[in-house]
Amino acid sequence: MNAVAPLDDAAHIEPATLGLLRNRIPGQAVMEQLLDVHSTNSPRGLVARTFGVHPLGPEGRPWYWGALGERAVGRTLASLGPEWTVLHAVPVGEKSSDIDHVVIGPTGVFTINAKRHVGQNVWAAKGTFMVAGTRYPYVRNSEHEAVRAGKLLSAAIRSNVVAQAAIVVVGARQVTVKEKHRTVSVLTQTQLLRWITRQPVVLSPEQVSLLSAAAAQPSTWRRAPSALNNPSDVGGSFEALHRLVEQARRRRIGWLLAAPAVLLASVAGALPSF
Repeated sequence: MNAVAPLDDAAHIEPATLGLLRNRIPGQAVMEQLLDVHSTNSPRGLVARTFGVHPLGPEGRPWYWGALGERAVGRTLASLGPEWTVLHAVPVGEKSSDIDHVVIGPTGVFTINAKRHVGQNVWAAKGTFMVAGTRYPYVRNSEHEAVRAGKLLSAAIRSNVVAQAAIVVVGARQVTVKEKHRTVSVLTQTQLLRWITRQPVVLSPEQVSLLSAAAAQPSTWRRAPSALNNPSDVGGSFEALHRLVEQARRRRIGWLLAAPAVLLASVAGALPSF
């Protein structure tokens, strides 16, 4: 259950950094990783562009797919009303880790982990999460993420905070939850808003406001916050790369559709005329 104890006068939010994380866009952290990896790749030549060779190398594609998944979940969370605070790509810890989405509102605090598995069968039971028969540590990681978020927010407002965790599966052909985990929910994208909003109300507007202010501060999540990249710059660069990926995909489809016609024309040209 989400909870926060009654607030005391010792709770303190630093006004200088108030709200700094609110402008982060969905998938920003993985976009930054993708752009960094992609910057080391050689540009495609004319022939590669003509035939729709994928502009991303094997190292960049998982980051790209991850960004698409977080963007999809971000669009869903954008439907929450003004009484909710939604933060994206929240940098946490001392390395490059981040929380895909942090949601704070009347029904509590939530950490959302987006996972994109287009056309795959997903199966979950307690601590087991499998995609097309392969096991992934998503449940364990999400549970750890929620516990850490609760501890960091508790320290920031000097009052006990408990966060709930969810794994949101994007694009899967089928999601089967055989047995629920005690603290981590496995959901489809269409189930997410109902799961968040239909839970019991546990936070007052004042508590939501204080938690939201604390969560929007980089110093809540990292002892020595690093400089944050401009969301517009990251988003613009990703959109440009996304257009190249889509353009390459359309060209590959075009060539596949054209191949039978070219083959028939070749065969017809090779047949003797009577």
